[in-house]
Amino acid sequence: MLNNIRARVGYLFARKLMSSRWAVRQPKLWRWMEGQFSRMAAIGDSKAQSFYGHILLFRGQGFGARQEGIRLLRLAAEKGDAKAAYQMGVISLGEDATHGPDGAKAAHWWKLAVDAGHPLAAARLAQLYMAGGHGLARDVQQAEHYKASAARLGL
Repeated sequence: MLNNIRARVGYLFARKLMSSRWAVRQPKLWRWMEGQFSRMAAIGDSKAQSFYGHILLFRGQGFGARQEGIRLLRLAAEKGDAKAAYQMGVISLGEDATHGPDGAKAAHWWKLAVDAGHPLAAARLAQLYMAGGHGLARDVQQAEHYKASAARLGL
């Protein structure tokens, strides 16, 4: 109980420090902040998993940072975090040495993001269904449905 409270307070303080350019540029302070993000993500907080997953994916250093970022984003997306689900869709369409683009996986993640209210995911899903490819069949009806969803969500 006390550890959870300490983790939450440390996490909130570290998030506040993120708005300070000075704090982010201090190596020791940055490592402490990453520790707070990691601790909160390990507890299972989906917002922390999404936030820290994005940091590791885009700014992480080391061999395992990208994979750990993807793992955290996947966990957050499965819990309903819209930003994490959108990013998992983008990752699924990406290509690297371990896998090629996968349209079906991207559609799965973007559907979760749309269900959570992410307008850009609806637009990207409409484009994906309109074009087809990468293991996903072209479906004009689905494309129109998600285009309307994007408009309804404000895009």
